[in-house]
Amino acid sequence: MYNTFKPAQPVGLMDFVKAAKACVTEISPQELKAKLDAKEDFVLIDVRESAEFEHGHIPSAHLVPRGIIEAAADTGYPKHYPPLSGAREQQVVVYCATSGRSAMAAAVLQMMGYKKVLNLAGGFGRWETEGLPQVREAEY
Repeated sequence: MYNTFKPAQPVGLMDFVKAAKACVTEISPQELKAKLDAKEDFVLIDVRESAEFEHGHIPSAHLVPRGIIEAAADTGYPKHYPPLSGAREQQVVVYCATSGRSAMAAAVLQMMGYKKVLNLAGGFGRWETEGLPQVREAEY
């Protein structure tokens, strides 16, 4: 059976990003840097693709591409990712290149019951522009 929902106009990527950003909280790169410097207890998730991650990422970030965030976060899924799936009660900060994919990932995590999810405003691009530290190495 076909879904009968038909929006007034077709929606695009930026419509999804706008909807996600309306329901998530953002953190600035400087605020994230302060959390890292203070060694606060939170999980940092990079939702970009592996090639982007290898080109440069924020220290201590875990790579969980946007395309698999639901599976990685779901303890009922056999191939879940324990650093993320076990962080349901912890603060989780997500980021991507510009903050669109990560806003959608943050919204999904909230729908999955994660209580303390933050999205990095401006993403890795802003982090890099502000001259903040990054790691350039492959994660295997």
